[in-house]
Amino acid sequence: MAGKKNNMMWAALAVIALAGADLLCGGVALGLGDVGRGLLGEGPAADIVLGIRLPRVLTALLCGAALALGGAQMQAVFRNPLADPHIMGVSGGAGLGAAIAAMSLAGTAGMALSAFAGALVASALVLAAGSRFRSGSTLLLFGVMLGFIFSAVTSVLQYTAGEESLKLFFSWAAGTFTSISLASDALLAGALALGLGLAIFNAKGLDIILFGEEYASLQGASSTRIRIVAILSCCLMTGAVTAFCGPLGFVGIVAPHVARRLCGTSVHRTVIPASVFTGAGLALCADILAQLPSTPLPAGSTLALLGIPIILLILLAEK
Repeated sequence: MAGKKNNMMWAALAVIALAGADLLCGGVALGLGDVGRGLLGEGPAADIVLGIRLPRVLTALLCGAALALGGAQMQAVFRNPLADPHIMGVSGGAGLGAAIAAMSLAGTAGMALSAFAGALVASALVLAAGSRFRSGSTLLLFGVMLGFIFSAVTSVLQYTAGEESLKLFFSWAAGTFTSISLASDALLAGALALGLGLAIFNAKGLDIILFGEEYASLQGASSTRIRIVAILSCCLMTGAVTAFCGPLGFVGIVAPHVARRLCGTSVHRTVIPASVFTGAGLALCADILAQLPSTPLPAGSTLALLGIPIILLILLAEK
């Protein structure tokens, strides 16, 4: 028990250290003193630190935590180690909403609102299906098919779009932690808080459903209720993240695996906070990597560069 607490403490300290390192990264070279004074609103670097870097770092931290938490729940509900928050078609719905906004050249704010509306529609469809289908595999198939439908319609819209619309859409689809305001970070934090609350409330149910739906029934637990609460939590967080930052992948798959290895357990009372720290740290690492070139890289690309090797290492370790 003490070892697990120590691991959690080290994970939290690592996230703080990575956040500090990320604040030092950017197009303008700043030292620790410049960043410290900037955080206090003092010195010539205050506008850069408070207006650009702090919102970017908070966005990366919140997005990574939310996607990791969603992935931990989806892997438990579907008992699939490769399940992630995007598996239920929510990101597909957000992508369709963003594509519709891009076609009308609605701008960044309009795309975020439209993407969130698309995510809400997809979430509503998934939740309605969750209350109807008794089998988790059937619900999983429904989510995958829903995502394919949204992606197909999005492709049709792209095919008929103009050059400016495509540029706007692909800029969103590449994924980014930049150009996000502190007000948007507050909305992301609210979505994460609600999703985390639902996950903690559902933690015992997630432990039970790991052993299958028949076992859950024998324990007097409703597998349908467990799934719906988990999907509600996941859709809420994924919809907010995808709307503001684009369809970011790999965090939701990788972070829960790392969290379980870090804690040495699959008990969700422990895995949930560990996944939050691990996902936040992974996203901060990706953002640091994205800021190293003179022209920042898309966050989706750097997350893939980090996530794919980790997945391969996990698969090789299990062999």
